[in-house]
Amino acid sequence: MNARTDPHLAALSSTDSLLVAAGRDRRPGSPLNTPIFPASNFVLGAGRAYARDDGTPTWEALEEIVGLLEGGKAVAFASGMAGAAAVFDRLPAGSRIVIPDDCYQGVAGLAESGRRKGFWNVRRLPADDTLGWIEAAADSDLLWLESPSNPLLIVADLRAICAAPRKPSALVAVDNTFATSLNQRPLDLGADVSFQSATKFIGGHSDLLAGVVAVRRDDLLADVRESRHRNGATPGALESFLAVRGARTMALRLERAQANAMILAERLCAHPGVARTRYPGLPSHPTHAIARTQLRGYGTIVSFDVRGDAAAADAVCSRVRLIQHATSLGAVESTIERRAGIPGQEHLPPSLLRLSVGIENVDDLWADLGAVLP
Repeated sequence: MNARTDPHLAALSSTDSLLVAAGRDRRPGSPLNTPIFPASNFVLGAGRAYARDDGTPTWEALEEIVGLLEGGKAVAFASGMAGAAAVFDRLPAGSRIVIPDDCYQGVAGLAESGRRKGFWNVRRLPADDTLGWIEAAADSDLLWLESPSNPLLIVADLRAICAAPRKPSALVAVDNTFATSLNQRPLDLGADVSFQSATKFIGGHSDLLAGVVAVRRDDLLADVRESRHRNGATPGALESFLAVRGARTMALRLERAQANAMILAERLCAHPGVARTRYPGLPSHPTHAIARTQLRGYGTIVSFDVRGDAAAADAVCSRVRLIQHATSLGAVESTIERRAGIPGQEHLPPSLLRLSVGIENVDDLWADLGAVLP
């Protein structure tokens, strides 16, 4: 019996316990931990024939965990971008799409690629322009929100936007990667789709690529599964196993890392070498009021502007020793990078650094960072 049919597990009020208990085969004699199933095909006659069509127990365990966390049903993909593309894949020709002006460059590139090919029209709005999003809902086919946004950490008013009247068949999708389903459940706030890059906090160890899309409606579930099947975007056996294993400690990692992030954000605010610090938990953050009511925790990402130019920010990245100069986020180790140096992100402040705070000792992190700030 699995968590989807076990009323005790499905009714757990603690996500900490759910992360540990879900996604297991609970029949007597079964392995305690979900094993790797490196199988492409199966002996016919028992309902499972080919992995691309019917899945494997490993990635189904990941889907069960995330589905229960998000309050819906989840579909796992080979990468975060594969999951995002499956949502866009549902759109008919000529659709109108709205994405944030501060948006992950992969999704922005996906939207722009479709626009150039004539698939759809794209409009961009600030994530905190709530009235603009509400007005856009009336004639748009997809509202793709990212909250908090990447890397300016703007928190959108999801309740208000999701409650806005919209045209029939229109979708509201929320990139929940930065918040995670432990801090925010977009489906509960009225969204149709909650998306996460499982590469980040779910995996948590910088060793896999995966994505997960969670929905409640059966038609959407069928559509994203069909897109995965048709486009061959199925997750790998090892990657699914690593994501399940990483999810077991996600609550512990998130609790430690976001406590570190709050401390570092406060210290960065007071440092003379920092011109501006962005973190939803700071009272000075422009969308702090929404974050207080919408998020259970403020996350592990801190963005800050070094005083000086791009060279000054690059010098910080090259001189840290405990913090890793690397892209991505949400792992046990802290990473830092200058986002304006990445193609497609040139519009950002040139000295902005995005710091993904890990689970290291916070005083060690501050000693490392404080020693190299201007």
